[in-house]
Amino acid sequence: MDYSKQSLIGADFSDQDLAGVTFNLTNLKQANFSGSDLEGASLFGAKLQEANLSNANLREATLDSAVLEGTDLRNAVLEDAFAFNTRFENVKISGADFSNVPFRSDVLKQLCLQAEGTNPETGRKTLETLGC
Repeated sequence: MDYSKQSLIGADFSDQDLAGVTFNLTNLKQANFSGSDLEGASLFGAKLQEANLSNANLREATLDSAVLEGTDLRNAVLEDAFAFNTRFENVKISGADFSNVPFRSDVLKQLCLQAEGTNPETGRKTLETLGC
């Protein structure tokens, strides 16, 4: 499925199988993806301000150039996701698993300051998965 370049503000995608779905350049402000499977999904350039991605599977997802401001990533699994040019501001990351996710050094420094918790699915500590 392809939701590219759409305005889906406040959309409810919670607890859905969205593996491999494309959301490139989509406005997903305040969208709810909690508990969803987004493995391999493409969120390139997506606007995810205040979106809920808690407990989501974001393994191998593309988040490059996405805007995450006030986004909830608690207990999400982002293992092997691509997020090098992603903007992370005031995000909630307690329990998130960032294993093998490449970050710019300034973003990594910012995330390390708030890293806490252990991911309930992988058993990995957020701080360790960031390599802080």
